[in-house]
Amino acid sequence: MAEYEPTATLDVRGQNCPMPVVKTKQRIDELDAGVILEVLATDPGSMSDIAGWADTTAGVELVDQEEGDDIFTHYVRKTEQ
Repeated sequence: MAEYEPTATLDVRGQNCPMPVVKTKQRIDELDAGVILEVLATDPGSMSDIAGWADTTAGVELVDQEEGDDIFTHYVRKTEQ
């Protein structure tokens, strides 16, 4: 069991680049600091796209990524308002 618990979920399954990142940014902007957003995606490119976005965006932290058979799960924490 992970030591973090997502408090919100965003389902972008079936959407391709750049929509997983665009939708993740939109949803993160709506959340309070400290919230962990779980993002469910089917686009394999989302692994590098969301990681790159989080690395270059102030106020967010990529907590973890999991690669399943057909689904890629990302955990992004909003670190500041």
